Amino acid sequence: MMHYFHRQVQLWGEETQQSLQSKKIVIIGCGGLGSSLAYALGSSGIGEIHLVDFDEVSVHNIHRQIAFKLGDEGKLKASVVKESIESRCPFVKVQAHIGRLEAFTCKGIEVDLIIDATDNLPTRALIDLYAKEVKTPWLYGSVEAFNGQVCFFEKSSFKAFQISNKTPAGIAAPIVMHIASLQANLALRYLAGLSVKKDLLYYLYINDEGELITQKFGMPY
Repeated sequence: MMHYFHRQVQLWGEETQQSLQSKKIVIIGCGGLGSSLAYALGSSGIGEIHLVDFDEVSVHNIHRQIAFKLGDEGKLKASVVKESIESRCPFVKVQAHIGRLEAFTCKGIEVDLIIDATDNLPTRALIDLYAKEVKTPWLYGSVEAFNGQVCFFEKSSFKAFQISNKTPAGIAAPIVMHIASLQANLALRYLAGLSVKKDLLYYLYINDEGELITQKFGMPY
C-alpha cells in the first residue's frame, strides 16, 4: 500500500497514511463537485467512502462531471462513481446509496466528515441540520459561472445564507474542478490530523479585469 501512496507518504509519513484507512466520509451528490471530490479523495487512502445521489447521468452532465463518459447516459451516478473509484484504488471501500439525503440520514451510518457536493441551498440547509444532529463537521462547496465558495463548517450555522430555490447561472467546467479540489484538500488535511481553519468562508471569483480574487468571511455562530 505504501508504494501506491508513495508521494503522500513522502509528505507526511507512513503512520499518517495508515491512519487514513480508518477514516470514513460521505459525499452528498455525485455530479460535478461530487465526481471531482470522489476522484481526489477516492485515491488518497481514505478507508471508507459513502456516496449519496438519486440521479442518473445525462449527456449535458458529462462536460463538467469527470467521472462520466459518453455511453453512461441513464446510469445511476453513484453507481458509476463507485465503480470508477474502486477501479483506481484497491484500498478504499465504497458504498453507493441510491436516494436522497433524508434516506441516508435514517441509516445511522457514522462518518468522520460530511462533504456537500449538491447544487441547491435547501439541501445544504438539511446537511447543516444533519451535521449538527450527529455532531460531525461538514464541508460546503458551491459554484456558479466562474465563481465558487468553500467553507469548513464546525460550529457556525448555514442559516447566514438566504435559503431559496434560485437556479444558478451557467457554470464553466474548470471552476467545478477547482472548488472540488479546494474541498478535497481541506478534507484530506482534516482527516490526516493537520490544521484546518474552520467556520471561514472562502469566496473566489474573477473580476471584470480578469483578476482572480479570493475573499474570506468569518461565519456567524
